[in-house]
Amino acid sequence: MSADIQLAPAARGTGIRHYAAGVLLAVAAVLVFGFEQRGWGYAVVALGLVTAWWAGQELFRDLWLIAFGLLVMSAVPITTDIAFEHMLVMGAAMIVAVAVPYLVSRYGYRDHAIRFPVATGKRWTRAERWYLPIVVVIAYFVLPVYLIGSGVYENWPAVTDASSVLRLFIGTNALGIWDELFFICTAFTLLRRHYPFWAANLLQAVLFTAFLYELGFRSWGPLLIFPFALVQAYIFRLTKSLSYIVSVHLLFDAVLFLVLVHAHNREWFDVFVY
Repeated sequence: MSADIQLAPAARGTGIRHYAAGVLLAVAAVLVFGFEQRGWGYAVVALGLVTAWWAGQELFRDLWLIAFGLLVMSAVPITTDIAFEHMLVMGAAMIVAVAVPYLVSRYGYRDHAIRFPVATGKRWTRAERWYLPIVVVIAYFVLPVYLIGSGVYENWPAVTDASSVLRLFIGTNALGIWDELFFICTAFTLLRRHYPFWAANLLQAVLFTAFLYELGFRSWGPLLIFPFALVQAYIFRLTKSLSYIVSVHLLFDAVLFLVLVHAHNREWFDVFVY
């Protein structure tokens, strides 16, 4: 399945109103998720959508889809709680936030701009295969220092039995997959139709980082998440493969999971340096 991004006419002549609309959406995400100022954030979302309408209906209808997903997620508690009830509520919101923009794009707008390319028919290159263990090595050295050194691991619940460990594993991986489905395949793809690559990438990285900040990646977490988001979009641009960027993310999250378990139970997985 092709992941080619169809550029809207606006992308060939992006003006200040287009940039203003995108920046306002990013600022709104920071207010809503980063500072948890829902009221101000919603007001800025509205202002951004009005600006997008002023800039052009094609921009408006794509930014509206991104805003919809962000607003859906803001309506539920964004935490690392692994209670069954919370996982069901947050999981349902995640499905809606991805499914509605996809369905509207495909069957409402009929442009099928949002795609989830898994079976691309292309073999991974040698560089792509080598990058996977490199991600594991980077995660091994960085995540323990960040999570344990800053104490941020306490934003995740302590897991001490098989059930809680399994739920943490499922939650960590499910969220990692959703990050790529929404922020890369949906938000970045829609933004790329109207902005140059650099601008679309910066905007999606702000959305990505703000959301994960509220989730629990506090302290200097944004210094890790922001470049990670930038690289993920860049890789997606090169590979046009959801399966590859998900593989990268899940390898990173596998180390994250092990570090979190170790942080709460220091005798478990005692193989980290920090």
